[in-house]
Formats: sequence, C-alpha cells, structure tokens
Amino acid sequence: MPDASQANPRTLERPTCLKTAVSVIFCLFSRNVFYTPGSWIEKVAGIDLSDYDVPKTTTLLLIGPKGSGKSSLVNKISKVLEDDEFASDRAQVSYDISTGDGTYFLHEYLIPRGSGSFCLYDSRSLSDDSLENLKILKCWMTKGVRHGELVKRNSDCSSLKGQLKCKAEKSRCNPTQARKINFVVFVVNGLSMLESMDGDDETKKSYTDVIVTTFNNPLLSFKDDKPVVVVTHGDLLSLCDRVRVRVHLGKLLGVPPTRQIFDIPESNDSVVALTIVDMLRYSLEHADRNLPGKDRLSNKMYRSSLQYLLLLLVLGIAIVYQIRGADLHCHSSEIHLDEATGSIPNKRKVSEGADFHSHLPEIHFDWRATRHLWLGSDVE
Repeated sequence: MPDASQANPRTLERPTCLKTAVSVIFCLFSRNVFYTPGSWIEKVAGIDLSDYDVPKTTTLLLIGPKGSGKSSLVNKISKVLEDDEFASDRAQVSYDISTGDGTYFLHEYLIPRGSGSFCLYDSRSLSDDSLENLKILKCWMTKGVRHGELVKRNSDCSSLKGQLKCKAEKSRCNPTQARKINFVVFVVNGLSMLESMDGDDETKKSYTDVIVTTFNNPLLSFKDDKPVVVVTHGDLLSLCDRVRVRVHLGKLLGVPPTRQIFDIPESNDSVVALTIVDMLRYSLEHADRNLPGKDRLSNKMYRSSLQYLLLLLVLGIAIVYQIRGADLHCHSSEIHLDEATGSIPNKRKVSEGADFHSHLPEIHFDWRATRHLWLGSDVE
C-alpha cells in the first residue's frame, strides 16, 4: 500500500475541461428542473412515493468547528446555483475567528433564492466540549431546526450571554416552523486539519478529536449513511497537501475520500462549480433514500377506529328512534282502546302524543348504503 503522502494528486483531482457541462448542470439545478423532494426514492417491494413522508423542502444542516467556513460555503453554493458570481453574500462571514464564534443564530437559506426544493441551515460552530455538542445536536436532530433560533451554551461567559440576550430581544419575531433535518454536511477547515496532522501542539491536535467524536455520533447518520464532508480553505494549501488531508480524513472517519469528501476551495472556476453540484447531488440523493416511511399500521388502525365510531353512532341513533317510536305506538293503542270501550280518553295524553308525533321526523335507514362502515372501504 503506498503512503497517503505519496498519493498521486491527479487521482483525486476533478476534470478541468467541463465548463460547458457545468454551466448546463447548475442552470438546470437553479430552475428546479434537476431536483424535487423525493426524486431519488427507489421503488422497492411494492412501496411507492406515497408511502414515504416526503417534505415540501429538503433540509441540509451545515455543522463544523470554529472557522471551518460554513457561512462562506453557503455564499458559494448560492452564487454557483444562481449563476451569478457577483451576487451579494447572503450569509455573514467572520473575518477574524479569534474574536468570537461568528454565527450564533440558526439561519435558513433557500437554494436558489425563493425556491422550495431544498434549503441550507447555517449553524453555530461546534464547541470543544463534546457533551455540549451532543446536547445541541440531539435537539436539532430530534426536534428540528428553526430559522432565527438562538443557539446558547452553558459554557458561554456572562458577557457573551448578555450580548446574545440583547440580540435576541432586538430580533424577536414569531417562531418559524421547525424543519426536520434530512441530511448533514460536515464542514472541515483544510488548513487547520493539516496543522493538526503535522503539528505537535495538543491544542491543534484537539481539532481532530472534535471532528472524529462529532462525526461518529449516530445522531448525524441516516441508517448506514454518514454525513458528507466538505474540506474548505484548500486555496491556502498545495495540491499535494489537499490530497493528503482528504485521504487522512477518509481513514479517520471511515468514508471514501473520492466519493464522500469534497474539496471546495475559495476559488471561482468550473472545477469548483462541478464539485459543488456533485456534493449537493450526493447529499440530496441520500436524503431522499433515507426518508422515513409513513406509519401505515397506525393510519389503518385510525381509519378502522373511525369506521367503528361512525357505525356505533348510526346504531345509537337508530335505537333512540326505535324506542321513541315504540312509546308513540303505546300512546296510540291507549287512545284506540278508549274509543272502543266508549270511554273518554285523557285529553292531555292525547294532545301530548299528537304533539310528539308531529315533531318526530320520519327517518328511513338504508343499511345497504352504509355497509362499508363495518365491512371496510374495499367493499363495492
């Protein structure tokens, strides 16, 4: 086995002669011709699209350590798919990561703008404390994410908590609908990863520990599919170092570096555009293939219970009217008996019986027409 550092850079390099093809691909993608939620669902064992819980908008969550480039990736994806290199940035990018964490609120970005096919969720950077990461990720993966939601940590200092509270009060608005996460994009800073690989500093080596611990969290996986990995800041590295980082990450995380780890540097060319489209295709395809199925048993039980309730309601109404009809028949018999004996009937009873009869509606039940309530909906 050859050493990872001696790997041929050309084996992991994307082709550079597909500029026209790339333009066609992301133009189709931007017009929603290329993807709609559920497009990649495979029909197996008689299960079709209606048996899956397909969202209106597929949600991809971006996570990563501090300075990994999540917000920059949002801007680059938006510009590529909108075919506008000079469009303004949609996500706020931090210039100096040492001054703070950058993103404190969850932000939703529909891709392309105004569409409903899929969206990216930019999130706060991962903490050095794995327990804090576990708590936040569990909340996102089980309860969903909301646009504008403040992400707080117990380890935040008092001054930062005060600033975040002030920001939250200024931007207070009605809570948005929670979106269920359909797939995860794990963003890694290639330069920080290389320093962690080659350096002896324990602080820099902890960068690798955070990535491995968080990535292997089963909450981020969908069945057998682990998150897709994006390596950023490759423009600051040589081509050989970029290959080394991808191969090293593949071994650490247990994913194929050529198919599940995508190198997206800060450059504007056809290779980067194709890589972005390829990464999104991978993410959306695996999101569709792991959509949860509808609870067919619960739906069937619910429909059966509703049918039985309707049946009981009809029978109850029929019994009530039969009892009232029997009472009226008794009143009429008493009246006819009095006339036969020549005695004068009780006028109050007669009037009450006549009044009851005048207000009693005549109802006829067509039991044949309502037989589906107890025999099932499949009966002709």
